Amino acid sequence: MIAASAHMGRVEIAGVAIELAETGKGRPLIFLHGGHPSGRLDPQSRIVEALGESFRFIAPTHPGFGSTPAPPQLTAIDDIAYLYLDLLDALHLKDVVLVGASLGGWIAAEIAVKTTERLSHLVLIDSVGIKVSDRETRDIADIYAMTDRQLAEIAYADPQRMVRETKSLPDEELVLMARSRESTGRYAWSPYMHNPKLKNRLHRIGIPTLLLWGEADRIVKPEYGRAFAAEIPRAQFALIENAGHFPHLEQPNAVAHRIVDFVAEASHR
Repeated sequence: MIAASAHMGRVEIAGVAIELAETGKGRPLIFLHGGHPSGRLDPQSRIVEALGESFRFIAPTHPGFGSTPAPPQLTAIDDIAYLYLDLLDALHLKDVVLVGASLGGWIAAEIAVKTTERLSHLVLIDSVGIKVSDRETRDIADIYAMTDRQLAEIAYADPQRMVRETKSLPDEELVLMARSRESTGRYAWSPYMHNPKLKNRLHRIGIPTLLLWGEADRIVKPEYGRAFAAEIPRAQFALIENAGHFPHLEQPNAVAHRIVDFVAEASHR
């Protein structure tokens, strides 16, 4: 269960409502969740509790996901990146450990190439966001060209354990899943799941960076992750065993330990 001190709140930044889940104390850690099919981060998931033991854990829900609307002025990942830069300012956060998973990793990378003034460390978990191969080679699986069952097979190392039967879910959960699918397409459809300019900007990231990758990820394979890491100065790369595209959900303890150790080691260099 989530720590008793955790709570769900809401802030307004430049007229945009943002849901926030927060728990723990200490150095702030911002966690940016992925898109479809994981959707917003469940505030009672194990990764929240595990990271809340070492950090002041803050997880915004991207506008359009969760219960907040997506304002018409937000149409691209770049818009979300600037929104979260404003959020860091509004919360007066410094020395932030910025963690992003999948679509959230793309947002985190876009933030870091703009400025790292308020950041101390960057962690990208199975991030999308760049093109690493030639134009004829698909780097990122087309999640809209397959059924939910097919998507689960490539997203998780153990889909039987991770996927819930949709027929048994309450309507509220089904609405959240539909909003996640819609909003992922809204922000990342064209160009599909990447910014053609981001790769050539990654050299601007001058803070300690770790890329964590699920060993069994077949949405963006580990080779993509290694190519992503190679574009960021001195970035580290590590595999998470028995995990697919969302290792923070399949192997939350392993991911939390990696992040805690990385921040501790990089802070003492």
